[in-house]
Amino acid sequence: MNIRTAAAVFLAAALAACGQFGAGGGLQAGQPVSGTLEATETKSDQNNAVADTFQLNGRQGEQYTLTLTSEAFDSYLYVRGPGALSQDNDDDGSGSYNSRLNITFPENGTAQIYVTSFSRNATGAYQLLVERTGEATDPANTTAPGQAPPIAAQQLAGTLAQGDTTLNSGEFADTYPLQGVAGQQIEISLNSQQFDTYVAISGPGGFQQYNDDDTENNSRNSRLVATLPANGEYTIHVTSYAAGETGAYQLAIAPSTTTTAGGALAGGDAQSFTAGQTMNGELAQGDTTLNSGEFIDTFSFQGEAGQRVTIDMRSTALDPYLLLLAPSGAQEDNDDASASDRNARIETTLAETGQYRIGATSYQPGERGAYVVTLQQGNAPQVSANSSARRVFAVMVGISDYPGSGNDLPLTAEDARKLQQALARQGTLAPESVTLIDAQATRAGLRQAFQRVAAAAGPDDLFLFFYSGHGNQVRGQVSATEPDGKDETIEMVDGSITDDELNQMFQQVHAQTSLLILDSCFSGGFARDVVSRPGVMGLFSSEEDLTSSVAEKFQAGGFLSHFIQTGLEGGADENRDRVITAGELGAYVRREFAREERITASTQEGQSNYQFPVVERGAVQVDAPILGLGRT
Repeated sequence: MNIRTAAAVFLAAALAACGQFGAGGGLQAGQPVSGTLEATETKSDQNNAVADTFQLNGRQGEQYTLTLTSEAFDSYLYVRGPGALSQDNDDDGSGSYNSRLNITFPENGTAQIYVTSFSRNATGAYQLLVERTGEATDPANTTAPGQAPPIAAQQLAGTLAQGDTTLNSGEFADTYPLQGVAGQQIEISLNSQQFDTYVAISGPGGFQQYNDDDTENNSRNSRLVATLPANGEYTIHVTSYAAGETGAYQLAIAPSTTTTAGGALAGGDAQSFTAGQTMNGELAQGDTTLNSGEFIDTFSFQGEAGQRVTIDMRSTALDPYLLLLAPSGAQEDNDDASASDRNARIETTLAETGQYRIGATSYQPGERGAYVVTLQQGNAPQVSANSSARRVFAVMVGISDYPGSGNDLPLTAEDARKLQQALARQGTLAPESVTLIDAQATRAGLRQAFQRVAAAAGPDDLFLFFYSGHGNQVRGQVSATEPDGKDETIEMVDGSITDDELNQMFQQVHAQTSLLILDSCFSGGFARDVVSRPGVMGLFSSEEDLTSSVAEKFQAGGFLSHFIQTGLEGGADENRDRVITAGELGAYVRREFAREERITASTQEGQSNYQFPVVERGAVQVDAPILGLGRT
């Protein structure tokens, strides 16, 4: 898995368990099982391909190797089990189409083994072999399954000096082991008065996170907050920013006490909410407080996938801010209901079934006062195919081959080609559309294509701009649209296009509805600038301060790219009326990301989190038609 930014570190994805869907039996180590995928079998919720399901009982710490072979189809193997056990494999790396997985049970329980194919309709015979490669851990370990043993606060002192391990770049380094469990959040601080500190943590699956300077306290000391993605042994690396620096240091390791918006919503008690109900509340001293200083109250309601909800928060005492947390942890938020109304509104189609949480908070830290929250639930009405956008005028950009060595991305150029082919198969792609691949994707080439295609799109058409490639954050000016003082960019082969520049390019578009789709690191930052324009809906692969990952399991440059393609091919047509609406497309993208559960991402400063899509409809209504499905 590649992180889609030129200066990023590799981060491991820790996926959570999915439900059982098929038929099968128990597996025993060393005993191969033969079977056949048949067209009449149950389809998986992973890729909608036919699948067989088997069960494997295991104890905490036991390790197994699973090998799936077939001469009839391109095999695909994935596992969902107790704790955070969730792994996928398409190819075993030998050059064949066979699959192999190495798994470790994080706790006692039964894992579901799914035998399926990379292609949805492939069938044929296969053989599955399970081999035990490691024994269970000490049964005297009394840590409850799925629970992280507490990390005791530690204060350690050391010295970087001649004779220490030396990195290839010349820095001295000390290392410290740490035993961790998936989901633990820890804070690591490294202080020294004698050198510019640099601290990092690495662990299972290639997990890495680092920090140079503690920007929060404006010092050369280092501080990072890490959420551990998997069970296992981690290593804390203490080193310096420059080669050859020496001196004494102090290393502190402790459980993190940071309260994020997601953490505040997920934890604690929440007042139950029902459709049509109005809640009166007050943000006041003593409420839960986010680490950024805002008070927050939490409400919960039961939602169904495909259900449309509207949540409003109104107040004359404070500037309302709403958050919505899905059962999977996917988060959506809203500051202002419209450009002229500072009250907050979230209007969306739910992507999952389960308990949702609403966070009622404020835009500024410390704001207090009374507010009202209302919840409306219903089903989206069907839209006539005659009212759907007649033609798609698209500018599609995919860049895999960047100048120099080390910056190339796998499959991102294919993302643009695949989207072009999908729209062409539907018969909706206007001939004026332009696809820019690799060396074609220059700043000037993009501007020319944008101008030409935008001029051809009429008021009843759909204008679409799609990009898959590198993204970045650069220092800018603090403003209403950039409160963090950073501009987001997409990286062409000869330079950057900033969010402000892309907003200016969209001024040329006169289509009734426009789609902005960016599959790149930090892409969510484009929402404030471009989606504020009337008629523009944005879909972004990650939040504005987080990286995006390559979706190698789908043979795609990015998860968003893959889901957009499958969604516009018909997957997003929830009510099967042959029209994909704005609400359906947004819900489909959120739902597909939710199935992936935890795609690990990081900030530029090395802080770890998970990749969630950002879906911003702006002034585009939930039921606004995006695409009428044509021939396939």
